[in-house]
Amino acid sequence: MSANVTELSRISALAEAHHARLVAVSKTKPSEDILAIYNANHKIFGENYVQELVEKQGILPKDIQWHFIGHLQTNKVKYIAPFISMIHSVDDLRLLKEINKQAARCHRTIDCLLQIHIATEETKFGMDENELVHLLKEVMVHPENYHQIRLCGLMGMATNTQDQELIKKEFQTLKALFGKVREKYVAHPPHFKELSMGMSSDYLIALEEGSTLLRIGSLLFGKRNN
Repeated sequence: MSANVTELSRISALAEAHHARLVAVSKTKPSEDILAIYNANHKIFGENYVQELVEKQGILPKDIQWHFIGHLQTNKVKYIAPFISMIHSVDDLRLLKEINKQAARCHRTIDCLLQIHIATEETKFGMDENELVHLLKEVMVHPENYHQIRLCGLMGMATNTQDQELIKKEFQTLKALFGKVREKYVAHPPHFKELSMGMSSDYLIALEEGSTLLRIGSLLFGKRNN
């Protein structure tokens, strides 16, 4: 299946009506499919794997805004730091420090989201509330160590389930935590405004619960190539 531009237009309009943006998740998809979406005037794409992202960034248009949405190892940050627009998946302080270090080397400021574990599956990554507060307090106490990163909000993945009430509850939990930490622990609240939640299977619920960034893959590109 090639890129579905009609679905792109439909979901983008729905997202815009909710003051949200669409991240087209293009992992494992060929460049020609990405170009089809790009040529439909969409510029934000999400990737899960560093090597694949670096290869695509090297050959695709330079005005694409690349978002990294997968689990990120500290030793891989240096490869994407020169060009990445946003990292959605910061799940510990060590990773945040490395992003700051590599951003400084590139003379850039990198936008980051803090990943929160809201699902029932233990296999999914993310911090709990205590770990999040610890990280934010560290950034508040030592802001000089984080000049090259900008904390822009939270990200979470809901449980992979047909239980829509559970998904809704998990998104509500993330939204409530977002409001709490924005008020108490964020030095520059105007930047801290993004809630990255909602994928192809649950984006409608996410929009209703306040998502500002939807991560949509299979609805635009078909099932991914494992």
